[in-house]
Amino acid sequence: MANLASIAMLAEQDGLLLVDKPVQIASHDVLKAVKTRFNLVKIGHGGTLEPNATGLLVLLVGDATRVSGDVMDGDREYSATIRLGRVTDTADREGRTLSESPFDGVTREALDAALPEFRGDIFQTPPAFSVMKRPDTPSYGIVPTDPADAKARLVHVFRLAVTEFAPPLVSFDILCTKGVCVRALAHDLGAQLGCGASLETLRRTRCGRFSVDEALGFMDVMKLDPVAFKDRLVPMARAFA
Repeated sequence: MANLASIAMLAEQDGLLLVDKPVQIASHDVLKAVKTRFNLVKIGHGGTLEPNATGLLVLLVGDATRVSGDVMDGDREYSATIRLGRVTDTADREGRTLSESPFDGVTREALDAALPEFRGDIFQTPPAFSVMKRPDTPSYGIVPTDPADAKARLVHVFRLAVTEFAPPLVSFDILCTKGVCVRALAHDLGAQLGCGASLETLRRTRCGRFSVDEALGFMDVMKLDPVAFKDRLVPMARAFA
């Protein structure tokens, strides 16, 4: 009875849960699993991650769902790796290969010369496939972009820095506003370099003031008991102090 009372008490808890999302699971499925495991009444998120991306997922529990806009509006930080020489229909490694080209001519000097075009205010056109709600399902995944949404939009990249140059793989640290599509960034950079490129890996390391270093792995979250779960919630007063 005490355990049932503890679980029921969670329905009244408010706060933010920082989860380190693993690869190959949709953000919505993480949210659903946490809601079911801890018998939560209200739960939301502060911005989804693509199924093949890992890293920080901010879940909003109870009245914290009211601040979803504040979390979603925060800047994002990513570590990303692109593969030079391969263009896919989804602009990432999971897509169907559209073309393959030599990348030998891409030197570090050529890359450094191309990067300024992708810093600051830039216009991005969403790729042919976007992360959206699948028709007639509650899940999110890579689906064809609605032509009505395939319009260039203005976004801002504060930092785009090379962390490893080992062609065909190049890794970056990216700090940007919400709305930046890193798959589109990889595709556009590949086009600028003349060899094409696609996103190989993506990890979100920060969202607003929250860091993945503060997060708990999804499987570890699912092993928490009700009291430990409550202790993991970041109170709104502290989160937005």
